[in-house]
Amino acid sequence: MEQTRRPLRLGTRASPLALAQAKLAADALMAAHRDIAVEIVAMTATGDRILDRALAEVGGKALWTRELDAALDDGRIDFAVHSLKDVETVRPAIFALAAILPRADVRDRLIVRPDWTATSIADLPHGARVGTSSPRRAAQLRALRPDLTTPLLRGNVQTRLARVADASVDATLLAAAGLDRLGMGGVGHMLAIDTVLPAASQGAVGIECRADDDPMRALLTAIDDGAARDAVIVERALLAALGGDCRSPIAAHAAPGSDGRLVLRAIIYAADGSDSRAGSAIITDSDAPARLAAQLLDGAPAEITALFAGD
Repeated sequence: MEQTRRPLRLGTRASPLALAQAKLAADALMAAHRDIAVEIVAMTATGDRILDRALAEVGGKALWTRELDAALDDGRIDFAVHSLKDVETVRPAIFALAAILPRADVRDRLIVRPDWTATSIADLPHGARVGTSSPRRAAQLRALRPDLTTPLLRGNVQTRLARVADASVDATLLAAAGLDRLGMGGVGHMLAIDTVLPAASQGAVGIECRADDDPMRALLTAIDDGAARDAVIVERALLAALGGDCRSPIAAHAAPGSDGRLVLRAIIYAADGSDSRAGSAIITDSDAPARLAAQLLDGAPAEITALFAGD
């Protein structure tokens, strides 16, 4: 390929985790194409500035992508990196998800205040305050332990760890992938998928460019991980079919089964975790996620269906 005349500009949120993920993407792209250079362009997302309210109250997941979308649309950056679990399901057609990096650990970790010895949700003292901004995690925690409270806890990884360390909350759940990417692999206690099913796209880093930028799309194809893409696309198709948004408690995970075919597991919850519907599907065709969504919603009580628009 012809020598690039200037560094390619990679847009990212300015949080430490986002910057770590941007470096992963930049390094992967420069390793695949020795003749290019990448400049990381960091931006403060609206979602990183508003920390005292839930996302659903102030604009939803678009708060994580708004600034990067504007910069990508007007050419200030050439491509953008995202934690895919934080990206709205339906994206503007002017952007293309050109690459997904190899998926990291999809599990959550439990972090407790330093004067506690609890290593699992079952171990937490009665009435413990487990801070989170995730409707999924809040519902899962309350489903397992109705005595727990789930006060709003927002901010980057370091901010949330600090709130636990100073006992502003007693515990929190964080994605293992983010901790690992920040060099914090020893922080917290791993929770099994069978205990806490992850969010759709958890552990996946996606890279977008303008849909009409064929040269950029061609460059990014070289670092697209097929296995990660297959699983993430299925999980996001389920979200779309459920009509879930940032206030909808949804857990979903796709992984190869014993025969090599993808198996999609999902659970949808009432907001307080008092009821749920679970199911799974072997992905035999592109309509399988929609069929699973219909199965989950069929006969579910109003406490659940009110949180989902359906397809």
